[in-house]
Amino acid sequence: MPPDEDPIAARADDDRDLYDIASWEERTSLDGLSVALHWLVTRSAKAVVVLAALAGLIAILGSFGLGLLFDPAIAVLLGLSTVPALALAAYVYVSDVTTGEPPSLLVATFLLSILTATFAAVLNSELRPLFRPLGLVGLVLFFFLIVGPVEESVKLLAVRLYAYTDARFDAVVDGAVYGAVAGLGFVVIENLVYIAQNVELGELTLGVAALGAGDGIAALRALAGPGHVIYSGFAGYYLGLAKFNPEHRGPIVIKGLVLAAAIHGLYNTLVGPVTAVASTLVGVPQVVALFGFVVAFQGAFGYVLFRKIRRYRDAYLETRDTLDPEVKPELTEFED
Repeated sequence: MPPDEDPIAARADDDRDLYDIASWEERTSLDGLSVALHWLVTRSAKAVVVLAALAGLIAILGSFGLGLLFDPAIAVLLGLSTVPALALAAYVYVSDVTTGEPPSLLVATFLLSILTATFAAVLNSELRPLFRPLGLVGLVLFFFLIVGPVEESVKLLAVRLYAYTDARFDAVVDGAVYGAVAGLGFVVIENLVYIAQNVELGELTLGVAALGAGDGIAALRALAGPGHVIYSGFAGYYLGLAKFNPEHRGPIVIKGLVLAAAIHGLYNTLVGPVTAVASTLVGVPQVVALFGFVVAFQGAFGYVLFRKIRRYRDAYLETRDTLDPEVKPELTEFED
């Protein structure tokens, strides 16, 4: 007898009505009301999360002034800083060998990630002082216990709020695609905040002046951006795996989050010391050493992520021949 089946249901014949005894379905008006209330509560909870995130985003943007949203120079800097992350997310998208993901879900995930990123901004700011007295050890603990888990969780939340529950999220690898898009949304809002903090908007009324003040930080953020896509690509892949393995959903989601958060925390921990040491030993400017470290670190874990996607792709193509012949013609466009 399956462990999730009641003993009565397991032994009863098909003619016995077990409604409200060992089984349930919507029959009465009260049942209908219960279904409606459940729908309302779940949708309301999502709405509360989105509204809270929107309020946080408005507060963050408001702290820089409305001019931030309309300054062409800031838009240019932001665009330049997100190009590498955008390219990486696009590569994850085209690596999906199954049916293409609808633009509506991709855009929704991107926008939701911009919103949910505000939760990370608040939590990181509020919890950082707790670790400061511990010095270097506290900083490492902060990266691994707070920054990594919190930022990867809010990016995964953006996927979970909408795309995950949609029927068009119909393959494990879709999780990696939406995870990467969520990472891109996070990069956009994070880069915007960093750029705004490093450009004195109150003194710069001309966009050209802002470009001169912000080009350095834009370059640095461009290096950090792809990492977010990679981390959430891992977490998203396991979210997809969890969707199609509901009996192990919880542990699978946790595995993805732990993996993503650990890689994230490791990057934050190593980037400063390794860059400084490499710059001193090799005798190159720190920005060159930083570029080398970022390429090596993100390249290594990016390779692992794409190898995982490739394994899914290979298995998909190998098993495709077992599908119904009427389905196969629709899949030929995704071959090499």
